[in-house]
Amino acid sequence: MTVLLICLLFFNLLCFLLFALDKRKAQRGQRRIPEKTLHLATLPAAAPGAWAAILLLHHKNRKAAFWSITLLLTLLQGAALYFMWTYLPVSL
Repeated sequence: MTVLLICLLFFNLLCFLLFALDKRKAQRGQRRIPEKTLHLATLPAAAPGAWAAILLLHHKNRKAAFWSITLLLTLLQGAALYFMWTYLPVSL
């Protein structure tokens, strides 16, 4: 269980930092990180890290298409978490 939490924290922090790096590149007029890469970083249960970056850094917060894909990934992660919590045996 502890390993799972550490992995989740790591992926969420990594996702947040990737969004922060893209924000910095945008402010400096440098080549940006592709949106596809940002979405892929959100996939391994890192939706909270993505939303934290969107809301705290005000990054990609005006792009409806980006929000909708991030929301879809969040809902899929929530459904997967619900499925695992409900139907898979828990061993501590």
